[in-house]
Amino acid sequence: MGKFRKILVAVDDSEASLHALKESLRLAQAEQSDIMAVAVSPPYEGDLRLVGVRDIKALFREPCETALTAATKVAEAENIPLRTACLEGVPHEEIVDLADAEDFDLIVMGIGGNSTEKFRLGSITARVIGYSQRDVLAVPAKSTIGWQNIVLATDGSKYSENATDRALNIAKAYGAELNIVSATDFACELYAHAPEVGEDLIKKAKEHVDVGKRQADRMGIHTECFVREGFAFKAIIELAKEKSAQMIVIGSHGKTGLRRLLMGSVVEKVIGHSYCPVLVVKG
Repeated sequence: MGKFRKILVAVDDSEASLHALKESLRLAQAEQSDIMAVAVSPPYEGDLRLVGVRDIKALFREPCETALTAATKVAEAENIPLRTACLEGVPHEEIVDLADAEDFDLIVMGIGGNSTEKFRLGSITARVIGYSQRDVLAVPAKSTIGWQNIVLATDGSKYSENATDRALNIAKAYGAELNIVSATDFACELYAHAPEVGEDLIKKAKEHVDVGKRQADRMGIHTECFVREGFAFKAIIELAKEKSAQMIVIGSHGKTGLRRLLMGSVVEKVIGHSYCPVLVVKG
């Protein structure tokens, strides 16, 4: 499966989430996907006996309703059907639970352009990625969702295997150019002190990209492979810029019974530094 049937977009009162929604609407229209916008208002944790219950609940829901009203106007302007949901609770838990309940195969999150927005939105995005079993698409401000030029990051793990499968299917569906990269994730200045370690890491990185290359060749997908020294997130971002990539695809841990955050540091740093959307594949 290369394309997406059902798309869930998390929105709030930020420009970043509105931009992510606009891009998601365009994607949904092109693929004739079902799309929903969800906003979450935090629960009131004070003593309801001391306030007007109706008034305080309405007050807490106001940002949620405002965000969804803006989302609806955007969709109407594009003449694209959009379902909406205003939920109450912990944002990442409500988003993940809704995605599971309605079987969405993609969750879209906007990433802000300034440090404050990145911190606020990024923390929710990190938790959605950590707790969800669904693919998550992180869309930076001013970026465009596109699939014609993809960078696939791999480290040979089972999570990378899932990401490779997804990237290959997407590339096949869209006729995309695929660039596969694996990095040693080893500080370059340490090579002089432990050259044998560096050489072993380079050899393993080459094996990782070769696996993806063989799969791509069998599917008739045009592919280039790259092995880079140094930290993985920097290598991924630099290659994406070199190739003017429209999308980075990377794998991350799945959900555990403890529902604890399992977002790898490489994934988090790639999302934080990327100029283009990042598709985090969960399984």
